[in-house]
Amino acid sequence: METLNYRFENGTHRLSAPPEVVGVVGSGNLEVLIEPAALDGACSIEITTAAVGFGPIWEAVMRDFHARWLLADTRISINDMGATPAVVSLRMDQAVQTMLGDAP
Repeated sequence: METLNYRFENGTHRLSAPPEVVGVVGSGNLEVLIEPAALDGACSIEITTAAVGFGPIWEAVMRDFHARWLLADTRISINDMGATPAVVSLRMDQAVQTMLGDAP
């Protein structure tokens, strides 16, 4: 297992809904917990993954996510069992949309 931590500053979009969990930890999937948190305007992301050695890919996916949403005062925790970058992006977008009330 590997734990990766990212922090993105200068977000502009604050979420005010209660914490949400999307996805299911299982073979080739992940779960995402997203919650408001007092982080001085930052977005903090902690990833626990079974796929060791993919830090640069995770960083690219997290930077892309932050560029899309510009979250502020948000904590995200990810438990991963080998999801592909596309699935990671989908689940993270789903988590934000759930918080915003836009999820199906």
